[in-house]
Amino acid sequence: MSRYTSDDIFRIVEEEDVAFIRLQFCDIFGTPKNIAITPGQLSRALSNEIVFDGSSIAGFTREDESEMVLHPDPESFDIYPWRPQSGKVARMYCDVHTLDGEPFPGDPRHVLKNVVSDAERAGYHIEVEPEPEFFLFDCDDSGHPVAQTREHAGYFDVAPADQGENVRRDIIFNLEEMGFTVTASHHEIAPAQHEIDFAGAPALITADRLMTFRMAVKTIARKHGLYATFMPKPLEGINGSGMHLNIRLTDTEGHDLLSGADDPLGLSPTAYSFIAGVLGHIRGIALVTNPLINSYKRLVPGYDAPVDVSWSATSANRTALIRIPSERGDRTRIEIRNPDASCNPYLALALCIAAGLDGVKRGLTPPEEIGGRREHTSTAKSVSGDPSYHVFETLPQTMGEAIRQYSQDDFVKRILGDTIYRHLLAAKREEWQRFRSCVTGWEMQEYLEKV
Repeated sequence: MSRYTSDDIFRIVEEEDVAFIRLQFCDIFGTPKNIAITPGQLSRALSNEIVFDGSSIAGFTREDESEMVLHPDPESFDIYPWRPQSGKVARMYCDVHTLDGEPFPGDPRHVLKNVVSDAERAGYHIEVEPEPEFFLFDCDDSGHPVAQTREHAGYFDVAPADQGENVRRDIIFNLEEMGFTVTASHHEIAPAQHEIDFAGAPALITADRLMTFRMAVKTIARKHGLYATFMPKPLEGINGSGMHLNIRLTDTEGHDLLSGADDPLGLSPTAYSFIAGVLGHIRGIALVTNPLINSYKRLVPGYDAPVDVSWSATSANRTALIRIPSERGDRTRIEIRNPDASCNPYLALALCIAAGLDGVKRGLTPPEEIGGRREHTSTAKSVSGDPSYHVFETLPQTMGEAIRQYSQDDFVKRILGDTIYRHLLAAKREEWQRFRSCVTGWEMQEYLEKV
């Protein structure tokens, strides 16, 4: 049963004094975009009659035409609780279509919907529970963010050491007004670093909620005089921010497909194949799950971030790419630990889910589970005679390496489609080239007086 009908939305808009409805979508990088309409245009919007020019939006350029049509999803209608209560602002997420009524191939939401539809046709239902992290930094006298904080709190600390406690509280109240079920929130390991977790939901709803979450966090932090950033590694020498994705897989009747009562680790053959599929494609996917040059400064040893293309059922193992949390039965889930919250959630979820299901379809077997010591390929020679060590490939260590892996994996191109695949590759190549030509402060400090 649908959450809202068109009549429901008209009624709510009138009863709640909604002055503007934002028709929201995003570009290929996950940057939110919207067209705001008044209630007088709501009928046209719900009849899919709102046309816009997409020529200046990243990934939306088309040679033949630039006009596109928004198809609002009534299920996603919500009122922003942080906006003024007189003349409220609501939003609906939209799918982007061409003028001839076809889904636009450059729409990231369409990519995820395709993956979800394919999964459902194969008899699978996917739910995703994210764990997004972020930093709360100070602003200067002009209101611009600075990578500084006056607090020194650490993991699970409380006020007064945790100076972001009231900000998190405000964020949670607003999210819950929008239907989120917040399961946990706490101060993270690094100073000014925070995490807010919310309950799992079908993949498309989770992606929509992640877009809302980022907007809510940034907007409410500003109200408290702080700046929220999802930059993966804003400061050196401390932990970076990730966004672990916990994936549950059930059949169409809701029966868990990941647990296995007779297995030593409590996992099913489907779970093992799903793990193998993710591990097999993750190097090609990394450019999407970790889309910034800065993303790869988080994925280094020593900071509780994954480095190895490996998996573990040991909760203390923080370098493995995939971890299996301890709960079993209908709470069995596969935690993918490399993504960060700067990614486009529609594309990241689409690729991770499709990679896992590719492993299931092909009946793949993952490498040995690691629970003890392990080393990276760069040190393989020194440990090759010690069977207690495990040697694995690593995730890409730079965007340049991620670009190479992305361009060599035909699976990624098939899932994203040619339009998004090409535009994303071109943009990231240009970004990497700009970085390579930049002389950094580290280089000046390290080399200027030495040579």
